[in-house]
Amino acid sequence: MHHRYLLAATCLLICPLVASAAKPEQAGAVSPSEIVNHRLLEKSQALLAKRREAYEQRTKVDDIRHHQQRLKQYFTEAIGGFPERTPLNPQITGTVQREGYRAEKIIFESRPRHFVSGTLFLPQDKKFPPPYPAVLVVCGHSENGKAYDGYQASCALLALNGIAAFIIDPICQGERKQLLKPSGTPAIRSSTTGHTQVGIGAILLGWNTAQYEIWDGMRGIDYLQSRPDIDGKRVGCFGNSGGGTQTSYLMALDERIVAAAPSCYITSFERLLPTAGPQDAEQNIFGQLAAGMNHADYIIMRAPRPTLICTATKDFFDIGGSWDAFREAKRVYMRFGFGERVDLAENDDTHGFKKPLREAAARWMLRWLADRDVAVTEPKIDLLSDEEMWSTPQGQVMLLPGARSAFDLNLEEAQRLERVRAEKWSDQTAAQSRERVRKTLGIPEQKEIAAASASEPGQQTDVVLTTTSEVPLTGKWLKPEGAPTGTTLYLHAAGADKAVDDDADLKALVDAGQSVLAIDVSGIGTTQPKGRRWYNESFGVNAGNAVLAYLCGTSMVAQRTEEILAIAKLMAEVDGKPSAPISLVATDELCVPALHAAVLAPELIDEVKLIRPLISWTEVIRGKLTQNQVVNAVHGVLREYDLPDLVTFLGDRVTIIDPVDGQGKPVD
Repeated sequence: MHHRYLLAATCLLICPLVASAAKPEQAGAVSPSEIVNHRLLEKSQALLAKRREAYEQRTKVDDIRHHQQRLKQYFTEAIGGFPERTPLNPQITGTVQREGYRAEKIIFESRPRHFVSGTLFLPQDKKFPPPYPAVLVVCGHSENGKAYDGYQASCALLALNGIAAFIIDPICQGERKQLLKPSGTPAIRSSTTGHTQVGIGAILLGWNTAQYEIWDGMRGIDYLQSRPDIDGKRVGCFGNSGGGTQTSYLMALDERIVAAAPSCYITSFERLLPTAGPQDAEQNIFGQLAAGMNHADYIIMRAPRPTLICTATKDFFDIGGSWDAFREAKRVYMRFGFGERVDLAENDDTHGFKKPLREAAARWMLRWLADRDVAVTEPKIDLLSDEEMWSTPQGQVMLLPGARSAFDLNLEEAQRLERVRAEKWSDQTAAQSRERVRKTLGIPEQKEIAAASASEPGQQTDVVLTTTSEVPLTGKWLKPEGAPTGTTLYLHAAGADKAVDDDADLKALVDAGQSVLAIDVSGIGTTQPKGRRWYNESFGVNAGNAVLAYLCGTSMVAQRTEEILAIAKLMAEVDGKPSAPISLVATDELCVPALHAAVLAPELIDEVKLIRPLISWTEVIRGKLTQNQVVNAVHGVLREYDLPDLVTFLGDRVTIIDPVDGQGKPVD
């Protein structure tokens, strides 16, 4: 599989390379480095099959309405809800005149001092008297945001036909780069990398990058409705690629959107996950596959309001999935009696908001917002330069006095939760604390976790174990001469083979008489994904699989913790004889699941030694930029506990050596 990308003056969307392109039915061809991805794809497809079954049974309008409300509630909760509406404090910072329309430069605050930059394209008064219908236009992953040629052109086309168009920069794009260097230049140039760096912190809070984008869009509609020259009852929304994602979310959750046209996004997870794979942070909602929320459901949630699915034949958002989503939505709209209100436009081209799709979207908006069903032809448009589109003096909102970034908002919430957690942990018993940890991870109770099984009973040195993850866990069981003095489970992030060959600490344990099992849990050693990584090297080799787990409503931390507990159970009953409590040693990224296992199973694990462990999840958020932290992210964990809470809970049962921050740098 290859990275697919679109370059046109600026880079739009970069699709991640998942660890495996193998489809679940190709089980016989799965290599060890692809097996974790394969098992997660199997899990995702099973969840999607359950959703399809429920869809087919949902034929009555009342049942569909109940489904709409249930998914909207789930969706809102899964992204962390929305903040309170605060004053927008809008400013018009300039105007640019073009033939047939004018463009007003706008800044507003979606949250206090969290600035949103935008441009409002307004029709010519003499030809189209106000108040105007209006469309909120949301951007795909363009580095220059709203100034990207195709997105600008779509706004101008609407204004030339009598509809106002308000285009806003998403976070990490255009004038809204969320992290700047001292020089004022962006510290993160890639929008997908920026979204995901924000998203790692947001996940830990129980939020999502999507929350920022959706709320900015909702406040953009608030701004439109505040203007006397806009008809606030005739509002539409469209966007392409990442803007198609935002449109899908907004049209599902904001009932003020009369007509919508998501472009080059809507497909199906059945087709997306085995091909292009999961996208960047905002395009993955925690547990949405388990909740039964596929791409078609973004349309179904708003039925029967007018929706046009804009697609491209050669898109990496699979066109077959687009037609599947359209058919599902069409059947629902027919049940409401308004089949004509949902349609699909397919441009025989590659990914992008090309002219035919811009024209189709404009015609759709004219039909449903202006009561004019006319053919729309886009003329040659004199586009604005990036600087002409600037709403801010220096081209970046974070250079405005008192500006707060999404990183700042994440940290403020983390600090608030720290105070809340202190109260939760102050008066709990040990059993209650363990139960809080277990439920947050979402793993079974200890008594329900079966011991790992050996593929070949009686294995001596080389072992292959299996657990409920169905990932073969390979390792080496090193036993001393004579009766062992103790038992150690050794988890090395570089892999069991590397540990056995090079780790002096492991050799010292064996020399001291310990029976040592060095083994690879999911995504480590033999099952470590190979090839190019998900979006950016900084996210680590297991990031793509961690996102798949996230879509299913779990995490790699949970999967690995359960594997460790299953292995410990096996070790505790070697040859049918109970052994002494186990010592656990873990390095680097495996310290997080090892710490959880030690907390949850004191009867199995007597002590734990963590080498180069992550110091805390709060520090991940404080540091803003991270290295290899997607694999360690647990949705909403900071609402319940942080890693230091677990260390304190273990007391003298835990030893910490050379802790690191979220970038892997040593800390005191």
